[in-house]
Formats: sequence, C-alpha cells, structure tokens
Amino acid sequence: MGEPITDGISNRNSQDMDNSVQGTPPPGYGFSTHRLAKTLQDPSKTPLVLVACGSYSPVTYLHLRMFEMAADYFNVHPKYELIGGYFSPVSDYYQKEGLAPAHHRVKMCELATETSSAWLMVDSWEALQPSYQRTAVVLDHFDEELNGNMGGMTMPDGSARKIQILLLAGGDLIESMGKKDVWASEDLHHILGHYGCMVIERTGTDVWEFLLSHDILYEHKDNIHVVKQVIYNDISSTKVRLFVKRKMSIKYLVPDAVMRYIFDNSLYST
Repeated sequence: MGEPITDGISNRNSQDMDNSVQGTPPPGYGFSTHRLAKTLQDPSKTPLVLVACGSYSPVTYLHLRMFEMAADYFNVHPKYELIGGYFSPVSDYYQKEGLAPAHHRVKMCELATETSSAWLMVDSWEALQPSYQRTAVVLDHFDEELNGNMGGMTMPDGSARKIQILLLAGGDLIESMGKKDVWASEDLHHILGHYGCMVIERTGTDVWEFLLSHDILYEHKDNIHVVKQVIYNDISSTKVRLFVKRKMSIKYLVPDAVMRYIFDNSLYST
C-alpha cells in the first residue's frame, strides 16, 4: 500500500494542536474564485465546493484524480451541483518528513491545476499560517470566504444561495476519525455536521461498514458521501520523493509542469 490518499492530515487534529481562528489574512494572500462556476445548470440544486487538505509534497496525479472521481459522483447527484474545488496545502509548521517549503508546494499545486483543470484552484491561506491549522478551522476559512466575504452564489433573481463545503479525502481519513486521540470530538461534529465529507474509498475496503461501528461518524452518515476507486491507483508523494532521490523517472506520476519544477528547484534530491 502507498501513502494514504489524504496525504497525512489527520494527525494535526487532536486536542493539543493550536486552536487558531480566523484573523487577518497573511501578507500577499488573496482568495481565488476565477474558476468557480458563476451559475447553476440546475437552479434547484445546492452549489457545492470541494476542499482537499494535505501536504502535497509533491502533488500527484492521484490527488487530481480524487477530484475527478468526486465530480463524476456529483454529476448525477440529485441535491448538489459541483461549482469548484480547492487544494489547501499545509503550512511548514506541520513538520512532516519530506515536506518541501510551503511556497514550493503551493506553486506545484498551482502548476498542476493550471495545466490540467478548468475548475480546480489552490488556496494558500493554510500554507501561509505561522502555526498548525486544524481541518475544522481550514473549512471555517473557506466558509468565511465563500459565504461570508463573497456572499454565497448569486442566483438569477438576485438572491444569494449558500455554498455547501465538503472535505475531500480518502477512506483512510474516515478510519483515522474513529481512532482515539487523533481527532477532537467537537471537531468531528463540526466537520461532519456543518460541512460534510466526500470519501474516495480504496478498492477492497468498506467505508460504510466502518461507519456502523463509530457513534459520531454514524450520527453524521447522511453528510458522508462515498465513491469507490474503481481503477486502483496507489501513486504516493512518498514514492515520488523516493524516485527523485534515487534518480528514477517520475514521468506520468506527476504532471509534466510539476516534474520540471521539482528538477528546476532541486527538490527531494537529498
């Protein structure tokens, strides 16, 4: 098995992590909205934005595929219409092994989305923070930007409709939510109750069976959407870093623009 699809975000959600809240945006920060859909194809639906938190050191084709698998799911969903998606790289203070500096990871995510997607964007707010940010806090940031500052989605009659935000993650994230002392209970209730989660399930696993055995997850089961990874893909950032270190090819594991950036900036070579 490769690195978890979530790229290692669950360990930063325990109760002893920094309890940061929304404040003054970091210097040079701006929230991107240029690829958000401006109108709904079906005005009866709720606009939806996906947010994927992770290290992205580097971003791989699997990370991009997760968004596409989620898009297929919501293309036929009766309630929600997908209007955009965001990568949110962690800050340097996460201190995970193999973590390239935040400005490199943000740039690689930007290169990956710019060259391969018409609806994905990168948000650098989390990456620019001077401390760990819990996932619940990151989702609150997106809620403030999309539904507070932007005012939600403007409908043809001039009214505003709230944008639903979902955390996009792998099945390993849901499993980590059931482990003691990994996630604070109040954060789980906030994430799953107020927002929700889009889970990309690994082949051979059963997320729904897991939900049955955990009270908080089962309580919010209606806000947890699951799609199976039909074509198995275990590309991981860990393996990409190792390939670079061993001077092996990483072509077709990451977008070409990301591959060039890695070599141009001598990332992961030592």
